[in-house]
Amino acid sequence: MIPRFKYLLAFTFLLLALTSKAASILIPMDEIQKDHLKSYGIAFWILKNGGEVDWLLNYRGGSFMTAYDKKTEDECRVRGVSCEVIADAQVSEIISQVSDPSVNMDLVKLQKAPRMAVYSPKNKMPWDDAVTLVLKYAEIPFDVVYDEEVLAGDLPKYDWLHMHHEDFTGQYSKFYAAYRNEAWYINDQHAQEAMATKMGFKKVSQMKLAVALKIRDFCAGGGFLFAMCSGTDSFDIALSAANTDICEAMFDGDAADPAAQSKLDYSQTLAFQNFVLNNDPFSHQFSDIDVTLTRTVPKEKDFFTLFDFSAKWDVVPSMLTQNHDKVIKGFMGLTTAWDMSKIKPGVLIMGEMKSNNEARYIHGEYGKGQWTFYGGHDPEDYQHMVSDPPTDLSLHPNSPGYRLILNNVLFPAAKKKKQKT
Repeated sequence: MIPRFKYLLAFTFLLLALTSKAASILIPMDEIQKDHLKSYGIAFWILKNGGEVDWLLNYRGGSFMTAYDKKTEDECRVRGVSCEVIADAQVSEIISQVSDPSVNMDLVKLQKAPRMAVYSPKNKMPWDDAVTLVLKYAEIPFDVVYDEEVLAGDLPKYDWLHMHHEDFTGQYSKFYAAYRNEAWYINDQHAQEAMATKMGFKKVSQMKLAVALKIRDFCAGGGFLFAMCSGTDSFDIALSAANTDICEAMFDGDAADPAAQSKLDYSQTLAFQNFVLNNDPFSHQFSDIDVTLTRTVPKEKDFFTLFDFSAKWDVVPSMLTQNHDKVIKGFMGLTTAWDMSKIKPGVLIMGEMKSNNEARYIHGEYGKGQWTFYGGHDPEDYQHMVSDPPTDLSLHPNSPGYRLILNNVLFPAAKKKKQKT
């Protein structure tokens, strides 16, 4: 019996040794990943369920690593996310590699799922929103808020806010010329005017300014703000025009202030300065911040490049630019890209088309919070038109352009590191 007992004991120790080696799950984010977008959803799911995730900056495209759990492995399989079960020795090797001072890598701990909100109209509009699409595709939960909730003071409930394709100036996205007779345009104007009246404002522009100020306060208080397309420049324009009227009669019933340009206060904005308003109500352009109407870049040559940042020293921009591709396909929007000369000196440019002197992806701090602006409407639809069907992200699971959005989604979950000096 003793030899049999010895064999049984040896087998038990061998089994324990083998199982203990399966210490972690690695979710690679390089070219072998089957679904980059849903990978972010897995990371969020782990955080939501009380786990922690190591974000391995610049390691295999910005991979994720977490303690082994059968539920996590199964969830990856169900969602079609590539994952690797790795042993302690491999984990130690990876940590040693990314910690090496001679390589541009680092490890950032993600500890808590951020509370997510999307500022978006409740009524169905004839356009969709890339952020809402990718959050749903990645299965990342979020709440929808709009003017009433913002003005009621609901934003402090959240850690992260996305400003849906929006016009904060009260000019209805300057769609008057092309769509003023469309039912959706007329209904939207009536709904906005009714909400302004309900909230105690005489004009929609006044309500939108109050909303913009609340959103800016949210950022100043430590919130993370993300915006795309016209949610970027119209936000800053509204803030700068707080003491004047830039809306013509078809938007608010009376003429714009002829001296509006001279009354703009650029000190109130997050990202842009020294811009000139486009006062033509029949133009789609808000100002000369956006270069959509002046750029002459053919689609086949429309790309922008992400900057390389030091993962150990410039941790924030490194997180926001994690990707398996550093050259991103361009895409248009009501606001496509920003004139470099209109960007404030303290703003960090993370993606640009240098040959065209335009920025596409920028970041900055405001008060205790941070914000990111991303030009264009839909990273996988070059020129998304009003009433076009929404993009089917199951056809673009490895989209580098959409990954930039999801970097911002996970960014607030990161444990803050002490400033290196």
